[in-house]
Amino acid sequence: MNNIVAIVGRPNVGKSTFFNRLIQRRDAIVDSVSGVTRDRNYGKSEWNGKAFSVIDTGGYIKGSDDIFEGEIRRQVELAIDEADAIIFVVDVEEGVTPMDEEVAKLLRKVTKPILLAVNKVDNGAREKDAVEFYALGLGEYFTIAGMNGSGTGELLDKLVEVLPELPEVSEEENPLPKFTVVGRPNAGKSSFINALIGEDRFVVTDIAGTTRDAIDTTYNRFGFEFKLVDTAGIRRKAKVKEDLEFYSVMRSVRAIEHSDVCILMIDATRGFEGQDQNIFWLAEKNRKGIVILVNKWDLIEKDTMSTRDYERKIREELQPFTDVPILFVSALTKQRLLKALEVAVEVYENRKQRIATSKFNDLMLPIIEAYPPPAIKGKYVKIKYCMQLPTPTPQFVFFANLPQYIKEPYKRFIENKLREQYNFSGVPIDIYFRQK
Repeated sequence: MNNIVAIVGRPNVGKSTFFNRLIQRRDAIVDSVSGVTRDRNYGKSEWNGKAFSVIDTGGYIKGSDDIFEGEIRRQVELAIDEADAIIFVVDVEEGVTPMDEEVAKLLRKVTKPILLAVNKVDNGAREKDAVEFYALGLGEYFTIAGMNGSGTGELLDKLVEVLPELPEVSEEENPLPKFTVVGRPNAGKSSFINALIGEDRFVVTDIAGTTRDAIDTTYNRFGFEFKLVDTAGIRRKAKVKEDLEFYSVMRSVRAIEHSDVCILMIDATRGFEGQDQNIFWLAEKNRKGIVILVNKWDLIEKDTMSTRDYERKIREELQPFTDVPILFVSALTKQRLLKALEVAVEVYENRKQRIATSKFNDLMLPIIEAYPPPAIKGKYVKIKYCMQLPTPTPQFVFFANLPQYIKEPYKRFIENKLREQYNFSGVPIDIYFRQK
């Protein structure tokens, strides 16, 4: 579970540049994930050992600078409502504008942490000009330059200091695994859950975007028991127009982060499109178990090769992470729905499995000895020991004399061999090489 940090501000103050700087600043910071929009407005970041999610609200603004009542006001209000902390970005070149004052007026009413970032401060003269932003009444400000990263460290130090401590959910409080149904709008997510629970609990229409919030229900049938979460469809930025829909996207992102397994619903009549792939990588970056369900399969005219060809095309798009179960279902006719549940439970168990260190070494070390890492500059890499780390998701460490010489292709080789020996279908794996 991560805190959510929202970046707000009027157009053209450099929010996107700062956002990109923020999520790529260090090796520990994960690259942005285009799971919410095409233009990378969602990312995962880490600073001083504290992880958080970042959402850039700026791209949703419609209209010209002089129209505040409307999109800008709603976006700021929604960010205030959903985020745990807010970074308000302003532009030192233009100084305090009426729109900045309106945003500040909203922010002064809330109790959540607000950090004022004065952007484009890249010389001493602009450092002095930034003083005028005290007039916004938000107290301390931070001068930054999104283009070169100046001042970003001080801002992040303060951010991780003011982020609230999230309560740890004990197993006794939340014993049931959480399966989140994700996908594009109108892919059949709510119909899928209705078919499973045997009642029309969720509103289903032909209008994309009927589901506005992440709604969960307990499923306890046929020997299965878990939480099923229905989320709003995540669509790309060009399609996100309503303020309510932006709120739904933020809720869906958080639902994915808090899930154990993501069930990705694909509309068979539309194929595996770019946004489906974006949602897949969003779940993968969060290290969630993943099951892909190709829904509305009953509407497809099929021949003997249809299923295999369709599946092959999907796996081509998922490379290099292709060890993912793909099922062809129909929520309308209830075709293979129980099988889908069985596979989702299996992926959940795969994600939880722990391998004894002795057995892991007995199996992997002979493989490594037969296929060692290639020598570089006459130096031979020797791997003598390996183990699974005690982490919530599968992570493995291999101890070597020269880990810096082990390249990505060999890391992929080790992952493939590990998957051949153990069932980690649908589960992302992290592999590390460390100094012996």
